[in-house]
Formats: sequence, structure tokens, C-alpha cells
Amino acid sequence: MAEGEGRIFLRGLSSETYGLGEFRRRQRAADRVRRAGTVVDDASVGHSGDSDQSRTSWMLGPGDDPFLTQTLQVHFVELLPGGANHGHGHQNEACFYILEGKGYEIHDGVRYDWEKDDFAIVHTDCVHKHYNANEDVRALALVMKAKTNWMAMGLWQQGRSGPFEAKGFGPREDWSKLWTPGAAQKKKVVRKSDTRWENTRDGRVRIISSPEKTDVRTNSVDVYQQEIPSGGKSAKHWHMADEAVYVMSGKGHSLHWEVEAEIAEKYYARVAEKPSRWNFSPGDLVYIPQNTVHQHVNDGDEPLLFLSAQNRLFKQLGYDNVVYLEDASAPKQKAAATA
Repeated sequence: MAEGEGRIFLRGLSSETYGLGEFRRRQRAADRVRRAGTVVDDASVGHSGDSDQSRTSWMLGPGDDPFLTQTLQVHFVELLPGGANHGHGHQNEACFYILEGKGYEIHDGVRYDWEKDDFAIVHTDCVHKHYNANEDVRALALVMKAKTNWMAMGLWQQGRSGPFEAKGFGPREDWSKLWTPGAAQKKKVVRKSDTRWENTRDGRVRIISSPEKTDVRTNSVDVYQQEIPSGGKSAKHWHMADEAVYVMSGKGHSLHWEVEAEIAEKYYARVAEKPSRWNFSPGDLVYIPQNTVHQHVNDGDEPLLFLSAQNRLFKQLGYDNVVYLEDASAPKQKAAATA
């Protein structure tokens, strides 16, 4: 649960010594699988969007105890049949993967429709409201965002829609004057049909949001979907960004090899000889810490399907590479029976 009475937007870092080894040790020691149904924050404090027709349940964020990350925040938004939440605005982006239902958004007065398996983006500095278009069943979205990027830079102006009450300010100016030219022309909803499955060194993936998708209006979160066949496994690979993996279907385990820095005449990496193992099932959220070698394995009889989210800022900081220590593998085919 979140610490104290209020909501933690950004966790502070402090130490009696120059190093932060103890902080890293505590992070590594925490359970990396948030089980289906886990709520670390029920949105009862410090959240703006919920109404009596909507619910928010948080799975990952900077206020968690034990602490995992403030790089990524992951939560669910549920809209009851025919329901909507409150109109509100925040400076940070938010990316919604639609798990169930059909509905639409109103963003800055413009309507954007969505349905299951679409990816909807609340852009920077957006006043938005979510609507369930179905009167009989709920709509459910998994929300992935890098809100702490904005918090760390002092971009804190957020709240519910309402009258302007501050005194001593002049007439309205168009806020969008500050946006990068061309931002408003980019895609706000990525349809499943807008993407394609690809066979890569990591296995079968469908990239939804990345720096290469320059027509998509997100700058902060990279998302892909991956499918691993029964008995198969992903690549054993290494990147600096931490990662949140939401298990949509199937079961298996994730192997994590810790990486330590040897600081000599330059930085060297030392990879653990043995991995830790983290078992998961449908609806679980698997967290992979920064700078961790990892691999996912399908232990079930059905395909393993999951969503992966990373904070794009790592790429902007100079860590735009993936090291493959072992390529993905499919299960070995059984030999044909002979008469």
C-alpha cells in the first residue's frame, strides 16, 4: 500500500554514503510478481478520475511498499456498463490497452472510439474523460505510464475540470503552442489492424509503441505484445530499462540474472551465474528491475501471451540497445511416428 496518508507521486532517494547499494538490495529482494487481483492503491486518496461509474486499481507505482519502481506505473481502469469517469487533466501521458469492452474518449473536446485490443493514448496536457459505450458489460483497460518523468521535472499542474478561480491572470492562451510542431496530427488510437506480428530474435512480437512508430502520439512508454508457444521461451536478453509484463493468458516463469557493476578503469558488467525464478499465471504482473538479464518460459499447454511496457526515457539517456545472450526457441517438434 502507499505510505502515509496521501499519494506518493515521486519517491525520494537518500543515503548516508555516496553509493545506493542498500537501496538496490532492498529493491531486488522484493517479490517481482504482483498476483492477479492485487491492489497496492485503491484510488481512495489523491486520484482525480474516479466516479460512481468507474473504478481504478493500482498494481505498480512509486508509493508501493515494498518498493519496486517509479519508472513505470501500471493500473486498471474499469468502466461500469454505460458508465464514465470524471473529466480531468494531467500533464503526463497515459497509455491504455483495452482488455475488455468498447467505448470512447473525449480528449480536449474531440471523440476517439476504441474497442478490445486497441491502444489509446491520453496525450500530454490533455483534458480527458472515458466512456463505456455498452449498457450491458463493463469496459476494462490496462494503463501504463511514466508519470514520474513529469513529476521529477516539476510538471505538476493537474486536476479535475472546473472553473478557473485564481486571481491576477490574463485571458486564455492556447496551451498547445508549447507542443512540438506536428504533435496534434499523430495517431491517438492504435488499432490491432495497424500493427503486425513479427518473428524476431526475441520470438513472436507485435510492436504497438516505439520510437520507430513516429506516427503514434506517445513519447514516454514503449509497449509490445509477445506470444510464446507451449514449451517455448523468449530470448535470454539484457537491456538497461526496467520492464513491467502483464500476463494476458497462459502460465510460465521468468528467469532473472542480476547484473553487478565492477567499477575499475571503466565500467564492467558481472552477470550472476544463477538466475532467480518467478512463476506467473494469467492476470499477474511481472516486474523486471533495471539492468537485469532475463528470459520468459511457457510452462503451460496453451500459448503464453503478455504485454510488455518500458519507459522510453532510457533510450533518450543513451541505453538504446538490447544484448541477446541466447535467441528465442520454440519447442522441439516430435518425430513423426513410423509404421
